[in-house]
Amino acid sequence: MSCAVLLAAGCAQFDDTAGERNWEPAPNLTPEAGPQPDLPEVERHSEPGAPPRSREPVPPPEGCTDYDEAVLATCLDTVSAVTALPTDGATVTALAGERRSGRVLRVGTDGEEAEIATLDVDPSGGGGLSSLALSPTYAEDRLVYAYVTTATDNRVVRFSEGGPAKPVLTGIPRGETGNSGALLAADDGTLFVATGDAGDPAAADDPDSLAGKVLRVDPSGAPAEGNPRPGSPVYASGVHAPGGLCATDDNSRVWVTDREPGRDAIYRLRAGEALSVPAWTWREAPGVTGCADWDDVLVVAMSEGASVHNLPLNADGSVGGEPRVTMDGERGPDYGRFGSLASVTADVAVAGTVNKDGGAPVSSDDRVVLIVRQPASSGGPD
Repeated sequence: MSCAVLLAAGCAQFDDTAGERNWEPAPNLTPEAGPQPDLPEVERHSEPGAPPRSREPVPPPEGCTDYDEAVLATCLDTVSAVTALPTDGATVTALAGERRSGRVLRVGTDGEEAEIATLDVDPSGGGGLSSLALSPTYAEDRLVYAYVTTATDNRVVRFSEGGPAKPVLTGIPRGETGNSGALLAADDGTLFVATGDAGDPAAADDPDSLAGKVLRVDPSGAPAEGNPRPGSPVYASGVHAPGGLCATDDNSRVWVTDREPGRDAIYRLRAGEALSVPAWTWREAPGVTGCADWDDVLVVAMSEGASVHNLPLNADGSVGGEPRVTMDGERGPDYGRFGSLASVTADVAVAGTVNKDGGAPVSSDDRVVLIVRQPASSGGPD
């Protein structure tokens, strides 16, 4: 299977704000592979730089039957939220959320599919269900957090399978636009919450507004200890329309993607700082959504751009060169518009498509698919 591409050395340091580029070679990084699930018929390469095996042509889907082994679920509606469940070493299982219906389903490589909740959402203004994250103590409490839009606000709720949703953080402003949000559970037991600007760009710089921010709260929704301003949930400001949050396993690097006026960007979060200097920008505004930090490559899914972009990372976490594009039909399968992406392991991600929301859906859309790291030789430049 042709999937996300790991970039090799020879790329460059890029500073979006600088008038001139200062070039320096990126180090040749070879990540140490961790335990991997036994994926169904997915091409994998243990040796960096090994040539990709040819992939047998996959027949087109017939109704809700999709013959692509990387597809975990079919015939869903606008999969705007995904999060991976703990793997048992043999299968990949994930939760997938539909933006407009509020349905949350459990899907996996075992072929099983089950609806575990239906959340009350208002999908107008680009809102609805836009993100899912497991509780920081999921193994004990089995709780799942969701970012949703209601008729009166944007909010974070939590629920367990078969149980009612309970509010955690309410009163996040909603507007005619700018209602998307993103969640990330940190290993210190806190929850990062990226909020949209609710159609008011000035709100992103207003320290007293919850709109246009990255918030950091405890599992009950209270401001987390150690935030820049004691008693305030605000961790960073300057967000407009967040597409996703992601981090390294130890949360030493945390990222947020943002769809800004005139461009898309990804930022590395720093406590108390406004999002002023992006790690990378896309002037063509391909619609950044979910992301995954695989230590030496930053994977970003696109909605309008209908592809996955792979940014090489230097040892210090800075972007080391131009992104390599995959999953666009020419360099990897064409699944259309991606509405979400989340890391499963250090080289496997799960993604959801949103082709029923402005795309060109095939009969099996919308889908949940696996994206697997492949060596640099399997992809071409943008």
